[in-house]
Amino acid sequence: MSPTTWGWLVLLFPLLGTITIGLGFRTYSRAAGVIGTAAIGLAFVCAVGALIALLGRAGTHREVVSSLWSYDVSAGVDARLQILVDPISVFMMLVVTGVSTLIHLYSTAYMRSDEGYSRYFAYLNYFVLSMLILVLGGNFVMLIIGWAFVGAASYLLISFWYRRTTATGAGIKAFVINVLGDVGLVLGTFFIFRHTHTVSFLGSFAATPHVFHTDSTDLVAGCLLFLVGAFAKSAQVPLHTWLPDAMEGPTPVSSLIHAATMVTAGVYLIVRLHPLFQLAPTAGEVGAIIGCLTLLIAGTIALVVTDIKRVIAYSTMSQIGYMIMGASAGAYSAALFHLMTHAFFKALLFMAAGSIIGAMAGNQSLDRMSGFRRAMPFTFGCFLVGGLALSGIPPFSGWLSKDAIIAYVNNRGGIYEVLGILGYLGALLTGLYTFRMIFRAFFGEPSPEARELEHGHIAHAEVPTNPATGEEEDMEVGFPGPEHVIAEREPAMKIAMGLLALLAIVGGFIQLPGVSHVITTFLGSSLADAPLASAAHEPSNGTAWIGLIIGAVIGLVGITLAYSVYVRRPGTAARFQAALPWLHRFLVNKWYFDELIDVLVVRPALAIGRFVETVLERIVIAGGVTGGVTAAVRSGSAAVRRAQTGVLRLYAAAVILGLSAVVLYFLISST
Repeated sequence: MSPTTWGWLVLLFPLLGTITIGLGFRTYSRAAGVIGTAAIGLAFVCAVGALIALLGRAGTHREVVSSLWSYDVSAGVDARLQILVDPISVFMMLVVTGVSTLIHLYSTAYMRSDEGYSRYFAYLNYFVLSMLILVLGGNFVMLIIGWAFVGAASYLLISFWYRRTTATGAGIKAFVINVLGDVGLVLGTFFIFRHTHTVSFLGSFAATPHVFHTDSTDLVAGCLLFLVGAFAKSAQVPLHTWLPDAMEGPTPVSSLIHAATMVTAGVYLIVRLHPLFQLAPTAGEVGAIIGCLTLLIAGTIALVVTDIKRVIAYSTMSQIGYMIMGASAGAYSAALFHLMTHAFFKALLFMAAGSIIGAMAGNQSLDRMSGFRRAMPFTFGCFLVGGLALSGIPPFSGWLSKDAIIAYVNNRGGIYEVLGILGYLGALLTGLYTFRMIFRAFFGEPSPEARELEHGHIAHAEVPTNPATGEEEDMEVGFPGPEHVIAEREPAMKIAMGLLALLAIVGGFIQLPGVSHVITTFLGSSLADAPLASAAHEPSNGTAWIGLIIGAVIGLVGITLAYSVYVRRPGTAARFQAALPWLHRFLVNKWYFDELIDVLVVRPALAIGRFVETVLERIVIAGGVTGGVTAAVRSGSAAVRRAQTGVLRLYAAAVILGLSAVVLYFLISST
């Protein structure tokens, strides 16, 4: 079969899964998990088929387009239901479907007792379908549709436990911020379409060098608007505040959003639109700077957060910052390489965190966790593998992928060299906050829950509460199920986590400097028109290895600091907090971004809304425009009613007076 046939099948299976589960959710019961997992698993098989079919073609013929029908082909618009199967989309398909299949498998056990089990898998299949539409779309219209669908799916999943006010609030927050990104994407498309007169990716890319010059005003404006979309979807400063709150969804949802799907969409967008960004270096610099700022800001906040899922969420922000910085600087292969390895170890970390949360009867606070190393050896091993990969320790995958970005950025020189140095500072923070989690959760004296688990019993809360607010929950529909599960007792969870741990260990070796360049070679045909992706801008093998050694040392320093603070000298963190309360307060309040947005955006918007309602709506429109017309009609109607007396002589007099007036008018006008 052709690559595009496989591509359509990749979209078909999640679509069928969504429809089948959604329409028959009352019938399938627990079979919904099997159907949903099978649908995404078959999509992964088809993605492998697309890869094989694409590899059978010459490098210059690896961009294949297919259209099912034309939505609007008129007046210069060529909007079609169209997919583009090329190395970039196939790479994204493999990562999205592969990791999502394992998350579905994990969910079959983790969500087993939840009353919304079938609804959950319908939403999960819809989420994956939306992401696949986004990465497979062959034109800007399909991209926008997939982009909007992902935002809607994220709202449904973040708000999945809809009786939690914190969950519904987090879902709305994520949706609103992502709609802002949607607006940026649509307006950016308009700037490009205005000059290229096509919404097709390949058509726009071919026309770009002929209609734009370097840093053309409209091109830079369009790329900056695309970056707004990327920053909103990938949670980059200042549009990042929705991501930590998204932890209100079930843990597998956090894994799906943060690992292989939603937050990676911004990275994909920049790489996909690289022909535009190549001619807009100003926009690229903005993207690289924002990515660097995000990785540092998120890293500092992760040092003080006590909710284990939120710590991992801030680590996601930080790692996506590396990818955005790399993609904006031109390190496209390195950015996608880190996207892949990050999907492995970040999904693994969230799954391991879910296992700990199950052992804690739903509690997510690191302040309550300790000593789970002996009680949960498998979970500890997986968390350790994910933590080492995240910290960039050899030979784990994150070491090779993250430092590949830093090495490229340093090699570009100028402002990018400064960003590369700051990237190493972010690596130090990563090792510190990652092993802060590990040492606090798994080392030290066992907590009561760990003691109970050592005796063979999983803790269960007498009064189930919301971990964010402490409010009591009744475990009916709209709240988490009453059962708590851990990986040590659930084969489905253990299989998913074990495979991801293996990938987190060996996944990086496909891109080893001077040895293997599988990803760079595979993506080569899609990036052939990118000067920044040429060998001239890539660091030499010797430089790359020096960067890897430096990155490994910095990661180890971060881990050593964490060990000194949280294991060797317990209480050191408390002493720092007491000595620098203002700094701790600043970081605990997340650099006051929520408060800043509230003052600069939310309150002015509400004030404008109140003004429009009270002044324009009620006084000007209702009172003046609508009310004035209504009053005039009402007065005229009253006058006409008063004239209808029913007295015949008055009607006759009125007719005579009217005729006299007409005659008088003509007499006067004739003279």
